[in-house]
Amino acid sequence: MAVSVREVAEDAGVSVGTVSNVLNRPERVSADTVARVHAAIERLGYVRNDAARQLRAGRSRTIGLVVLDIRNPFFAEVVRGAEGRAEEHGRSVLVANSDEKAEREATHLALFEEQRVSGVLITPVGDATPLLGRMHQRGIPSVLVDRRSSDPRFASVSVDDGEGGRIAAAHLLSLGRRRLAFVGGPLTLPQVSDRLSGAQSAAAEAGAAIEFLATRALTVEEGRRAGELLLQRAPAERPDGVFAANDLVALGILQSMVMTGGARVPEDLALIGYDDIDFAAAAVIPLSSVRQPASLIGATAVDLLLGEGEGLAEPVRYRPELVVRASTTGR
Repeated sequence: MAVSVREVAEDAGVSVGTVSNVLNRPERVSADTVARVHAAIERLGYVRNDAARQLRAGRSRTIGLVVLDIRNPFFAEVVRGAEGRAEEHGRSVLVANSDEKAEREATHLALFEEQRVSGVLITPVGDATPLLGRMHQRGIPSVLVDRRSSDPRFASVSVDDGEGGRIAAAHLLSLGRRRLAFVGGPLTLPQVSDRLSGAQSAAAEAGAAIEFLATRALTVEEGRRAGELLLQRAPAERPDGVFAANDLVALGILQSMVMTGGARVPEDLALIGYDDIDFAAAAVIPLSSVRQPASLIGATAVDLLLGEGEGLAEPVRYRPELVVRASTTGR
Protein backbone atom coordinates (compact mmCIF):
# COMPACT_ATOMS: atom_id res chain seq x y z
CA MET A 1 0.00 0.00 0.00
CA ALA A 2 1.26 3.49 -0.83
CA VAL A 3 2.52 5.65 2.03
CA SER A 4 0.41 8.79 2.60
CA VAL A 5 1.43 12.33 3.44
CA ARG A 6 -0.32 11.91 6.81
CA GLU A 7 1.92 8.95 7.66
CA VAL A 8 5.01 11.00 6.78
CA ALA A 9 3.75 13.82 9.00
CA GLU A 10 3.17 11.46 11.95
CA ASP A 11 6.60 9.86 11.55
CA ALA A 12 8.32 13.26 11.40
CA GLY A 13 6.22 14.70 14.25
CA VAL A 14 4.88 17.61 12.17
CA SER A 15 1.56 18.60 10.60
CA VAL A 16 0.37 17.57 7.14
CA GLY A 17 0.61 21.23 6.15
CA THR A 18 4.28 21.31 7.12
CA VAL A 19 5.00 18.26 4.95
CA SER A 20 3.24 20.02 2.08
CA ASN A 21 5.39 23.12 2.61
CA VAL A 22 8.56 21.01 2.64
CA LEU A 23 7.58 19.46 -0.68
CA ASN A 24 6.31 22.61 -2.39
CA ARG A 25 7.62 25.68 -0.52
CA PRO A 26 10.69 24.58 1.49
CA GLU A 27 11.82 28.19 1.95
CA ARG A 28 8.96 28.62 4.44
CA VAL A 29 10.24 25.83 6.71
CA SER A 30 13.29 25.67 8.96
CA ALA A 31 16.26 23.63 7.79
CA ASP A 32 15.92 21.23 10.73
CA THR A 33 12.25 20.53 9.91
CA VAL A 34 13.07 20.02 6.21
CA ALA A 35 15.74 17.50 7.17
CA ARG A 36 13.37 15.67 9.57
CA VAL A 37 10.61 15.41 6.94
CA HIS A 38 13.00 14.16 4.26
CA ALA A 39 14.35 11.57 6.71
CA ALA A 40 10.78 10.34 7.28
CA ILE A 41 10.16 10.20 3.53
CA GLU A 42 13.30 8.10 3.11
CA ARG A 43 12.40 5.74 5.97
CA LEU A 44 8.83 5.15 4.83
CA GLY A 45 9.54 5.05 1.09
CA TYR A 46 7.02 7.79 0.35
CA VAL A 47 6.56 8.55 -3.38
CA ARG A 48 4.95 11.84 -4.26
CA ASN A 49 1.77 11.64 -6.37
CA ASP A 50 2.74 14.45 -8.67
CA ALA A 51 -0.03 13.74 -11.19
CA ALA A 52 -2.72 14.19 -8.55
CA ARG A 53 -1.10 17.40 -7.33
CA GLN A 54 -1.03 18.82 -10.84
CA LEU A 55 -4.69 17.92 -11.41
CA ARG A 56 -5.66 19.69 -8.18
CA ALA A 57 -3.73 22.73 -9.34
CA GLY A 58 -5.52 22.55 -12.72
CA ARG A 59 -2.29 22.32 -14.71
CA SER A 60 0.36 19.85 -15.77
CA ARG A 61 4.04 19.96 -16.68
CA THR A 62 3.31 17.66 -19.62
CA ILE A 63 3.07 18.82 -23.24
CA GLY A 64 1.05 16.73 -25.70
CA LEU A 65 2.53 16.19 -29.17
CA VAL A 66 0.52 14.61 -32.00
CA VAL A 67 2.46 13.62 -35.13
CA LEU A 68 1.20 12.26 -38.45
CA ASP A 69 3.37 9.14 -38.57
CA ILE A 70 5.87 8.24 -35.86
CA ARG A 71 7.50 5.74 -38.25
CA ASN A 72 8.72 8.65 -40.36
CA PRO A 73 12.22 9.62 -39.12
CA PHE A 74 11.40 13.27 -39.83
CA PHE A 75 8.81 13.26 -37.06
CA ALA A 76 11.16 11.33 -34.79
CA GLU A 77 13.61 14.23 -35.12
CA VAL A 78 10.82 16.74 -34.45
CA VAL A 79 10.06 14.82 -31.24
CA ARG A 80 13.74 14.85 -30.24
CA GLY A 81 13.92 18.60 -30.68
CA ALA A 82 10.72 19.15 -28.71
CA GLU A 83 11.79 16.84 -25.88
CA GLY A 84 15.18 18.49 -25.57
CA ARG A 85 13.73 22.00 -25.34
CA ALA A 86 10.91 20.89 -23.01
CA GLU A 87 13.45 19.32 -20.65
CA GLU A 88 15.23 22.67 -20.41
CA HIS A 89 11.96 24.10 -19.07
CA GLY A 90 11.29 21.26 -16.64
CA ARG A 91 8.57 19.81 -18.87
CA SER A 92 7.98 16.40 -20.42
CA VAL A 93 6.48 15.51 -23.79
CA LEU A 94 3.78 12.88 -24.30
CA VAL A 95 3.82 11.71 -27.94
CA ALA A 96 0.78 10.40 -29.82
CA ASN A 97 0.61 9.08 -33.38
CA SER A 98 -2.44 9.95 -35.49
CA ASP A 99 -1.29 7.64 -38.32
CA GLU A 100 -2.78 10.23 -40.70
CA LYS A 101 -6.29 9.40 -39.41
CA ALA A 102 -8.57 12.23 -38.26
CA GLU A 103 -10.49 10.01 -35.84
CA ARG A 104 -7.29 8.94 -34.05
CA GLU A 105 -6.20 12.56 -33.90
CA ALA A 106 -9.49 13.53 -32.23
CA THR A 107 -9.14 10.70 -29.70
CA HIS A 108 -5.62 11.79 -28.75
CA LEU A 109 -6.68 15.42 -28.34
CA ALA A 110 -9.58 14.38 -26.11
CA LEU A 111 -7.22 12.36 -23.90
CA PHE A 112 -4.77 15.26 -23.67
CA GLU A 113 -7.64 17.52 -22.65
CA GLU A 114 -8.70 15.07 -19.93
CA GLN A 115 -5.14 14.93 -18.64
CA ARG A 116 -5.01 18.73 -18.55
CA VAL A 117 -1.75 19.00 -20.44
CA SER A 118 -0.14 22.42 -20.35
CA GLY A 119 -0.34 22.67 -24.13
CA VAL A 120 -0.51 20.77 -27.40
CA LEU A 121 1.87 20.59 -30.35
CA ILE A 122 0.23 19.06 -33.40
CA THR A 123 0.69 18.31 -37.07
CA PRO A 124 -2.99 18.08 -38.01
CA VAL A 125 -4.37 15.52 -40.43
CA GLY A 126 -6.90 18.02 -41.74
CA ASP A 127 -8.68 20.98 -40.21
CA ALA A 128 -8.36 20.50 -36.45
CA THR A 129 -9.46 24.08 -35.72
CA PRO A 130 -12.76 23.16 -33.98
CA LEU A 131 -11.03 20.74 -31.58
CA LEU A 132 -8.11 23.06 -30.91
CA GLY A 133 -10.49 25.99 -30.49
CA ARG A 134 -12.37 24.15 -27.76
CA MET A 135 -9.12 23.40 -25.96
CA HIS A 136 -8.06 27.03 -26.36
CA GLN A 137 -11.27 28.15 -24.62
CA ARG A 138 -10.39 25.86 -21.73
CA GLY A 139 -6.93 27.35 -21.33
CA ILE A 140 -4.91 24.76 -23.28
CA PRO A 141 -2.82 26.52 -25.96
CA SER A 142 -1.79 24.85 -29.22
CA VAL A 143 1.03 25.24 -31.71
CA LEU A 144 0.82 23.84 -35.23
CA VAL A 145 3.95 21.94 -36.22
CA ASP A 146 5.06 21.54 -39.85
CA ARG A 147 1.91 23.45 -40.75
CA ARG A 148 1.30 27.18 -41.31
CA SER A 149 -1.53 28.65 -39.24
CA SER A 150 -4.03 31.14 -40.61
CA ASP A 151 -5.85 31.35 -37.26
CA PRO A 152 -4.43 34.04 -34.92
CA ARG A 153 -5.29 31.89 -31.89
CA PHE A 154 -2.63 29.36 -32.81
CA ALA A 155 1.09 29.88 -33.27
CA SER A 156 2.81 27.76 -35.88
CA VAL A 157 6.25 26.68 -37.05
CA SER A 158 6.84 25.19 -40.47
CA VAL A 159 8.99 25.13 -43.57
CA ASP A 160 8.02 26.87 -46.80
CA ASP A 161 6.93 23.71 -48.62
CA GLY A 162 5.95 25.62 -51.74
CA GLU A 163 9.54 26.85 -52.00
CA GLY A 164 10.79 23.35 -51.23
CA GLY A 165 8.79 21.92 -54.12
CA ARG A 166 10.08 24.64 -56.41
CA ILE A 167 13.69 23.90 -55.39
CA ALA A 168 13.29 20.18 -56.04
CA ALA A 169 11.74 20.58 -59.49
CA ALA A 170 14.19 23.33 -60.47
CA HIS A 171 17.08 21.00 -59.60
CA LEU A 172 15.72 18.27 -61.89
CA LEU A 173 15.13 20.78 -64.66
CA SER A 174 18.67 22.14 -64.31
CA LEU A 175 19.93 18.64 -65.10
CA GLY A 176 18.07 18.66 -68.40
CA ARG A 177 15.16 16.51 -67.23
CA ARG A 178 11.91 17.46 -68.94
CA ARG A 179 9.50 14.59 -68.31
CA LEU A 180 8.87 15.21 -64.63
CA ALA A 181 6.60 13.45 -62.16
CA PHE A 182 5.58 14.24 -58.59
CA VAL A 183 4.79 11.16 -56.48
CA GLY A 184 2.95 11.53 -53.17
CA GLY A 185 -0.34 11.88 -51.40
CA PRO A 186 -2.93 12.29 -50.27
CA LEU A 187 -3.39 15.88 -51.41
CA THR A 188 -5.55 16.53 -48.34
CA LEU A 189 -2.25 16.90 -46.48
CA PRO A 190 -1.25 20.56 -46.98
CA GLN A 191 2.44 19.66 -47.00
CA VAL A 192 1.89 17.44 -50.04
CA SER A 193 -0.30 19.91 -51.94
CA ASP A 194 2.13 22.77 -51.23
CA ARG A 195 5.13 20.76 -52.47
CA LEU A 196 3.25 19.82 -55.63
CA SER A 197 2.22 23.45 -56.24
CA GLY A 198 5.81 24.60 -55.88
CA ALA A 199 7.02 21.95 -58.33
CA GLN A 200 4.29 22.86 -60.82
CA SER A 201 5.31 26.50 -60.62
CA ALA A 202 8.96 25.69 -61.39
CA ALA A 203 7.96 23.44 -64.27
CA ALA A 204 5.66 26.09 -65.75
CA GLU A 205 8.42 28.69 -65.61
CA ALA A 206 10.68 26.32 -67.57
CA GLY A 207 7.98 25.50 -70.13
CA ALA A 208 7.77 21.92 -68.88
CA ALA A 209 4.96 19.84 -67.42
CA ILE A 210 4.89 17.69 -64.30
CA GLU A 211 2.77 14.58 -63.94
CA PHE A 212 1.08 13.80 -60.62
CA LEU A 213 1.12 10.20 -59.38
CA ALA A 214 -0.98 9.85 -56.24
CA THR A 215 -0.10 7.61 -53.30
CA ARG A 216 -2.39 6.65 -50.45
CA ALA A 217 0.23 7.49 -47.81
CA LEU A 218 3.77 8.80 -47.49
CA THR A 219 5.42 5.42 -46.92
CA VAL A 220 8.13 3.22 -48.42
CA GLU A 221 5.48 0.68 -49.41
CA GLU A 222 3.52 3.27 -51.38
CA GLY A 223 6.72 4.49 -53.02
CA ARG A 224 7.60 0.95 -54.05
CA ARG A 225 4.11 0.53 -55.53
CA ALA A 226 4.48 3.78 -57.50
CA GLY A 227 7.87 2.65 -58.79
CA GLU A 228 6.43 -0.63 -59.99
CA LEU A 229 3.69 1.25 -61.85
CA LEU A 230 6.29 3.42 -63.56
CA LEU A 231 8.27 0.36 -64.64
CA GLN A 232 5.18 -1.08 -66.34
CA ARG A 233 5.41 1.74 -68.89
CA ALA A 234 7.58 1.70 -71.98
CA PRO A 235 10.91 3.48 -71.29
CA ALA A 236 10.01 6.40 -73.59
CA GLU A 237 6.78 6.95 -71.65
CA ARG A 238 8.36 7.07 -68.21
CA PRO A 239 9.39 10.32 -66.48
CA ASP A 240 13.10 11.05 -66.55
CA GLY A 241 12.92 13.08 -63.32
CA VAL A 242 10.88 12.20 -60.23
CA PHE A 243 10.22 14.36 -57.17
CA ALA A 244 8.82 12.33 -54.28
CA ALA A 245 6.76 14.08 -51.58
CA ASN A 246 9.05 12.72 -48.88
CA ASP A 247 12.16 10.56 -48.52
CA LEU A 248 10.24 7.43 -47.54
CA VAL A 249 8.32 7.49 -50.82
CA ALA A 250 11.56 8.23 -52.70
CA LEU A 251 13.33 5.30 -51.02
CA GLY A 252 10.47 3.00 -52.03
CA ILE A 253 10.78 4.16 -55.65
CA LEU A 254 14.55 3.68 -55.51
CA GLN A 255 14.10 0.19 -54.09
CA SER A 256 11.78 -0.84 -56.92
CA MET A 257 14.27 0.44 -59.51
CA VAL A 258 17.30 -1.26 -57.95
CA MET A 259 15.61 -4.59 -57.18
CA THR A 260 14.19 -5.06 -60.67
CA GLY A 261 16.96 -3.39 -62.64
CA GLY A 262 14.20 -1.91 -64.77
CA ALA A 263 15.63 1.61 -64.75
CA ARG A 264 18.97 3.10 -63.77
CA VAL A 265 19.15 5.88 -61.19
CA PRO A 266 20.08 8.57 -62.12
CA GLU A 267 20.92 7.72 -65.74
CA ASP A 268 17.36 6.86 -66.73
CA LEU A 269 15.51 8.47 -63.85
CA ALA A 270 16.81 11.26 -61.60
CA LEU A 271 15.17 11.00 -58.17
CA ILE A 272 14.84 13.53 -55.36
CA GLY A 273 13.01 13.26 -52.03
CA TYR A 274 12.04 15.61 -49.21
CA ASP A 275 13.01 15.89 -45.50
CA ASP A 276 16.63 14.64 -45.74
CA ILE A 277 16.23 11.90 -43.13
CA ASP A 278 19.34 9.96 -42.10
CA PHE A 279 18.42 7.04 -44.37
CA ALA A 280 18.60 9.32 -47.42
CA ALA A 281 22.39 9.61 -47.27
CA ALA A 282 22.75 5.90 -46.36
CA ALA A 283 20.73 4.55 -49.32
CA VAL A 284 22.42 2.21 -51.81
CA ILE A 285 22.33 5.19 -54.18
CA PRO A 286 22.53 8.22 -51.86
CA LEU A 287 19.34 10.21 -52.21
CA SER A 288 19.14 13.88 -53.13
CA SER A 289 16.62 15.62 -50.90
CA VAL A 290 15.14 18.90 -49.69
CA ARG A 291 16.18 19.33 -46.08
CA GLN A 292 13.88 20.50 -43.30
CA PRO A 293 15.38 21.48 -39.90
CA ALA A 294 13.28 18.89 -38.05
CA SER A 295 14.88 19.19 -34.61
CA LEU A 296 14.77 22.99 -34.76
CA ILE A 297 11.09 22.85 -35.70
CA GLY A 298 10.34 20.79 -32.59
CA ALA A 299 12.35 23.06 -30.31
CA THR A 300 10.79 26.22 -31.76
CA ALA A 301 7.31 24.78 -31.27
CA VAL A 302 7.99 24.33 -27.55
CA ASP A 303 9.38 27.88 -27.33
CA LEU A 304 6.21 29.24 -28.91
CA LEU A 305 4.00 27.17 -26.63
CA LEU A 306 5.77 28.33 -23.49
CA GLY A 307 5.86 31.96 -24.56
CA GLU A 308 9.51 32.20 -25.59
CA GLY A 309 8.32 33.34 -28.99
CA GLU A 310 5.67 35.70 -27.66
CA GLY A 311 5.32 38.87 -29.70
CA LEU A 312 5.99 37.21 -33.05
CA ALA A 313 3.20 38.58 -35.26
CA GLU A 314 3.76 36.12 -38.09
CA PRO A 315 3.97 32.32 -37.99
CA VAL A 316 7.57 31.04 -37.83
CA ARG A 317 8.58 29.70 -41.22
CA TYR A 318 11.98 28.28 -42.11
CA ARG A 319 13.48 27.99 -45.60
CA PRO A 320 14.24 24.52 -46.96
CA GLU A 321 17.67 23.58 -48.30
CA LEU A 322 18.64 21.52 -51.34
CA VAL A 323 20.97 18.57 -50.61
CA VAL A 324 22.40 17.06 -53.80
CA ARG A 325 23.56 13.43 -53.91
CA ALA A 326 24.06 10.62 -56.39
CA SER A 327 20.38 9.89 -57.12
CA THR A 328 20.21 12.99 -59.32
CA THR A 329 23.81 13.71 -60.34
CA GLY A 330 25.49 10.30 -60.23
CA ARG A 331 28.12 11.50 -57.78
